[in-house]
Amino acid sequence: MPGDHSSKQFDLDLEAIRSKVLSMGGLVESQFADAVQCFRSGDIPRAEQVIKADENVNRLEVTLDDACSHLIVRRQPAANDLRTVMATLKVITDLERIGDEATKIARTAKSLHERGPVGGLNHYESVRVMAENTADLLHDALDAFARLDEGQAARIIARDATIDNEFGAIIRTMITFMMEDPRTISTALDTLWVAKALERIGDHAKNIAEYVIYVVEGKDIRHSDYVYTRLGSAI
Repeated sequence: MPGDHSSKQFDLDLEAIRSKVLSMGGLVESQFADAVQCFRSGDIPRAEQVIKADENVNRLEVTLDDACSHLIVRRQPAANDLRTVMATLKVITDLERIGDEATKIARTAKSLHERGPVGGLNHYESVRVMAENTADLLHDALDAFARLDEGQAARIIARDATIDNEFGAIIRTMITFMMEDPRTISTALDTLWVAKALERIGDHAKNIAEYVIYVVEGKDIRHSDYVYTRLGSAI
């Protein structure tokens, strides 16, 4: 009986933490969406709000890290329970870093629109598709984490290659703009900075998907061909 009680309490404590992590994920998603919108519209007050919101994300990281640490000390989980707590800690870190990247986008948007874009380069259209795909990837990664859906997680990992390819295409496009019209250099560099932040957010979403597989299957699939073995020609 004491063991059952302890196990149930652990489950309740862990579920409370997971719920707060998903709330943090929702906050980060909103921060990211607002940052991209600022890059599109040049809404400087909104960009400043995005930058300010990062403080809330940082506080959540500290609070949730502390909660996970206390849970380990109090309940001393083993096997899959311990994997779940460790993976949750890593998800918290990745969410905080996504918040940092969203803040970079907002800062870049603020700088660009205060300076004013120059030349014929449409900075937002240059990254629009990549931004939409990255937002979808992040949303789906959080959904996979909420449901511990390893199948969806594997597909998310495969989709990250699309983000990487789009980043490479943007680099080539911006280089062409800068070579053909030096007036666009500042705007092109800002666009590249945003594209790099998007690429990093995609990487963090991929990391979250990898932690889902680690929890469900007990496999650390980083730096492996797990996804290609699992999905085969489907990707």
